[in-house]
Amino acid sequence: MKLQVSSRLAIFALIELASDPERQVSVSDIGEKYGASAHHLAKVMHTLGRAGLVRSIRGVGGGYSFSGNARRTTLLDVILLFENISPGQDELDSATDATAAGQVLHQVLDEINEIARATLGAITLSTVLKQIERRRNHATMQAATA
Repeated sequence: MKLQVSSRLAIFALIELASDPERQVSVSDIGEKYGASAHHLAKVMHTLGRAGLVRSIRGVGGGYSFSGNARRTTLLDVILLFENISPGQDELDSATDATAAGQVLHQVLDEINEIARATLGAITLSTVLKQIERRRNHATMQAATA
């Protein structure tokens, strides 16, 4: 599954902010870390703010902080703010769709989309943060033994 840039940026920004909810991070800092333009990221952050996942702090030293619930916010929740990944999105042309093979292929693609939605709906930001921490610990252990 390929996600739109906005969806990926939103997930990266939320992971960055949820890793330390008390910290304020600027759009430019997040953009620099993930190679995104501040302009595009600002639009993403605005959408996340409207969804109640981040709050904007104005003024000197301002930025954004996480205001959601990392244990309840799933990747699917975030992605659905930016794109529609509902069944039936894999469109075939009408001539192919009318054939038995086209209908079976459409059914298979719908099933794949349903599995992807279920998986994304089961993975919370907290789960992602735990996986990141495990990777860091593993890398630290490997570096210590090398």
